[in-house]
Amino acid sequence: MASFAPAQAQPYRAPKPRPQPARRPARPRAAPRTRSRPLVAGGVLWIVVVAAFLAGIVALNVAVLRLSVQVEQLDAQRDALAAKRDALQTELSTAAAGGRVEKLAVGRLGLVAPESTTYLELKRSRRR
Repeated sequence: MASFAPAQAQPYRAPKPRPQPARRPARPRAAPRTRSRPLVAGGVLWIVVVAAFLAGIVALNVAVLRLSVQVEQLDAQRDALAAKRDALQTELSTAAAGGRVEKLAVGRLGLVAPESTTYLELKRSRRR
């Protein structure tokens, strides 16, 4: 049988660095292009969109203001017509008053008030 001897610790050795291939000196590269054009175009697009919305809101407010002025004019016209209608109704009721009609009938037409009133009762005839 074989017997095993205790292992002895060996000091740690770092691996040898691999030889690097010879590098060429870095050649100057052109600066990377900045993407300022698309960002500017996107900003301009947003400005145009916001301006269009604001113009729409202003146009809507102007339309509402015009309609409001028109409603006020129509209300004033309605009130004037109602006042004219009331004046005409007053004139009509004055013209149709019983005392005035009687006075005109006697004065202009020479009519006389009746002394007595007689009522006749008519019978319905049977015709088919």
